[in-house]
Formats: sequence, structure tokens, C-alpha cells
Amino acid sequence: MGDLFLVRHGETEWSRSGRHTGRTDVPLTERGRDEARLLVPLIRSHRIGAAFVSPLQRARETAELIGIPDARVDADLCEWDYGGYEGVTTPEIQRSRPGWFLFTDGVAPGPPDRPGESPEQVGERADRMLAKADAALANTEGVVVLIAHGHFLRVLTARRLGLSPRHGALFQLATGALCRLGTEHGRPVVAGWNIRPPE
Repeated sequence: MGDLFLVRHGETEWSRSGRHTGRTDVPLTERGRDEARLLVPLIRSHRIGAAFVSPLQRARETAELIGIPDARVDADLCEWDYGGYEGVTTPEIQRSRPGWFLFTDGVAPGPPDRPGESPEQVGERADRMLAKADAALANTEGVVVLIAHGHFLRVLTARRLGLSPRHGALFQLATGALCRLGTEHGRPVVAGWNIRPPE
């Protein structure tokens, strides 16, 4: 099994303010663009066998800025559907739900076009994406790059390591960061996390 590179998109206005940004298609800030550009040397130092990107513009622009404009768009890489919590910060949610925690409590239902997802549903999407990444790894000599979103990539990491989706809580992930999932003695491991060149 080869290596997976995970790239979280650069900063947006909503990520900077702590608002849950699921399906709302917000653009990168100028700082977010700079964060993406800083990853270019790290990406270029490896042979890329395949790349997949979320359809949301903050991820697609990040893919372009890191030098992978032809990444394959895949809806399974979308961020967690936060339902009724879209655009709301954790402190605001905890005013009505003290102790609320996304990875164990999930979200409140939203409108029909944004009903919300449970941790298990996000985990099922992550499993599908990992199957696609593994198929690509089996047919390439390079790394496979996934450009997506913070909470989703945290769940995907947990699933890669054989953990439940709620264990994604263990993997804090900064904007504009690169992570590497590899293997040791045939078992999945975190080979690098939150890699960000100095600004």
C-alpha cells in the first residue's frame, strides 16, 4: 500500500472565524491562497500518481495553487454536512447544547438540501474514498493526493487507521496543511501530520 497525501484547503473567512463550513461554497482568503502556495515545494518533491479533490471551490482553488489543476473531482470528498449547524460556531451551539461535540453528537437536522450527516455517515463516505484511493495506488508508482476539508479528512484518517469515525477528533488539522498516511510493516500509520512550511 502506497502513501496518501491529505491536503486541507487554505483559510477562508468562515474557517478563520470558527464557523462550521460544510456545503456553503466560500472562497479562500488571500492568506488561504498563500498557505496553499507554500505547499508547492512539498508536493513537487514527490511523484503524484493520482489526485482527487472536493467539488467545493475552496478545495479546487487549493488544488490549482499547489500545482494539481487536473485533480479528479469527487463528491465523496465534500466536507461534513453540518445540517442546522452550518455557519454556526461551536460556542454558539453549546449555548443551547452544553457539552456538544461534533464527533460524538453529530448535528441538528437542516433543510432538505442540507439535512446533516451523522459521524457514521461521514465514515461511510470516507471508506468509499479510501477504496478509490487504494484502487489508484494499486495502479501507480506515485503518491495519491486528496485535497479536501478538515473534519472530513480527520474522519478519513481515523478510518484508514481502523478507528471509528468519532476518533477523527484526535487529529487536529490546520488550514493549508499537508498530512501523510503511510505504512509500517504493512500496517497503516500517520507518517506526517500538519506539515506547513514556515511563512
